[in-house]
Amino acid sequence: MKTLNRLRLFLLAFLMISIFGCSDSQSSKMSAEAPTISVKLVDAPGDYDAVNVEIVDVMIKMDDDSDSESGWMSLNAEAGSVNLLDFTGGISKVLVDRFPIPAGTLSQMRLVLGDGNTIVIRNDADEPETFDLKTPSAQQSGLKLKVNTTIEEGFTYDFILDFNVEKSIVNAGNSGNIILKPVLNVSTEVSSGIIEGTIEPNDVPSMVSVLVDDMGTEDTSDDFVISANTDDTGAFALWGVPAGAYDVVATPLDSESDYAEGTAMGVTVVNGETTTIADPIQLTMKPGSISGDVTNDIVVSVTVKDKDSGDVVATMDSNETGEFLFEDIPTGTYIVTISATGFVSQDYTKDGSIDVVVTSNTETVLDPITLVAE
Repeated sequence: MKTLNRLRLFLLAFLMISIFGCSDSQSSKMSAEAPTISVKLVDAPGDYDAVNVEIVDVMIKMDDDSDSESGWMSLNAEAGSVNLLDFTGGISKVLVDRFPIPAGTLSQMRLVLGDGNTIVIRNDADEPETFDLKTPSAQQSGLKLKVNTTIEEGFTYDFILDFNVEKSIVNAGNSGNIILKPVLNVSTEVSSGIIEGTIEPNDVPSMVSVLVDDMGTEDTSDDFVISANTDDTGAFALWGVPAGAYDVVATPLDSESDYAEGTAMGVTVVNGETTTIADPIQLTMKPGSISGDVTNDIVVSVTVKDKDSGDVVATMDSNETGEFLFEDIPTGTYIVTISATGFVSQDYTKDGSIDVVVTSNTETVLDPITLVAE
């Protein structure tokens, strides 16, 4: 229930953004089905106090395994100086987060460095001392890594750049220079799946969404919503959903629609696979209401029963003048019974029928009712 409530809050914000402006993903002109990749930086430990490198960019080359300098694509990586030794023991630095790229073969990747690199080493007095890390110009352009990973539409891929500090630091003989010659390994895995399904009624345009709790914590700042609109047949596909179990919520796009949201609970997503929801997500009819007035101007007890089952749906006391209002009554046919001390209990009747029909998003107003004294 907590997840659903959080998703509803996200969806409200999402709809407001949709009304007043386009999101970055909408303005990027990329297909909604485009694959995305994330790139994280990790490091093997090194015997230094700090190794600070200036990250300029991460670049990739698609469908091209040549040594040509053309065809490289920037991933708009988070630039800045980082201490590589901060990212050991399972800690990583996110350089690229769910960036859309074309489908195809990701042939090569490279990490582009600047020249603002330093190293901190303990001197003979056991005090930290900072030295410039000389970076050969050939290395600044980015060490090219062969990847050759097939990238398919609709999935998200995680790439891990493992920076081996110990092997990347070179003491240049008698010159006293300390040179940074990056030694990197790259690994990848599919880190998302796809959810497909339909809604009913299939002619009600709707937005279908899941809330991704990115870190599995109470903190919502890292959560995000993946959503898609249904097509003319009521079908939808949610692309790039990380592995896990989700409540999939379908919400009509027209706020004035007679339909409210429907939910498929606990849909399991497996990385690299497509999950098809077997049964259509049923949109529920918005409830209606029943109001009335007892002309005796007394407090009365009013009961609403389902005509078919006889179950009591709601009961309440009117105000002192006999007015009452039942809200959130599901669509259907009901029997409304009015009673009060000293008066004959009676079912509301109109034109010889005791049926009170409630329709979606509508207030059913009963004709004035007068009770007969016992």
